[in-house]
Amino acid sequence: METGDNKLILLIDDDTSLLLTLSDFLIHEGYEVVTANSGEAGLKQLELCDPDLIILDMSMPGMGGVGFLREITDESGKPSHSVMVLTARANMADFFANVDVDGFIAKPCDPSDLLMEVGRIIFLRTSGKPAAESAPPTRGGRILLGEDDLAVQRDIARALENAGYTVDLASKGPQVLEHAVVDKPDVIVMKRVLLNMNGDAVADMLGKMPSTQDIPVVLYDDSTGGSLSARDLSRKHPAIKEFVSGNAARDLLGAVDRTLGVT
Repeated sequence: METGDNKLILLIDDDTSLLLTLSDFLIHEGYEVVTANSGEAGLKQLELCDPDLIILDMSMPGMGGVGFLREITDESGKPSHSVMVLTARANMADFFANVDVDGFIAKPCDPSDLLMEVGRIIFLRTSGKPAAESAPPTRGGRILLGEDDLAVQRDIARALENAGYTVDLASKGPQVLEHAVVDKPDVIVMKRVLLNMNGDAVADMLGKMPSTQDIPVVLYDDSTGGSLSARDLSRKHPAIKEFVSGNAARDLLGAVDRTLGVT
């Protein structure tokens, strides 16, 4: 599925094989990519294009990543473009905590982790639009359901659809995040323990992005017993409006109705 929405990425690294593999991966995900094999070549690319994000390796010959950053940074310390630092030196994370870059990821990195960080940065920078005026509460809204058990997913989806809701499906945490950003559902109904990224971590990230921070989340978990409450979770994750112990479709439908103010 293409998710890049034609956003342009400038990838700067002196490792030819990395340039080829990362470019191919990002292009497959829907991004446009231009490359440079040095800081100097990166500056020349900036004369020809206006990238939405620069992925910058720090350990390169010549001016290197530090020199490149110095060239594109103004007197206030703000780079002219969004920058994600890519480096094999994981201990440089502390150094960049005091530098005004948008993200940091150590090499080698998992492609899905890289994609998540790229999406996070671009959406934070470019998708912060005022929320549309909400319609009066009524059944018939769009629900995003995050559940990795196909039988449970089918039962919950059927109950929501029979009640008049439109249901989109996701089985992994990153998929929930992606659909939320792209589709803007009225409510997200999400299992707490999901593959690759747990539901409360997804809710935390949704609450930090301007384009998704107003989407309410119904979180459910049949393994917690009485150890968690909606109040406990909402203190940590404001996006979570309802917490349901268990995965009974009837209970989740009620939580969705309450979240949307449907009586």
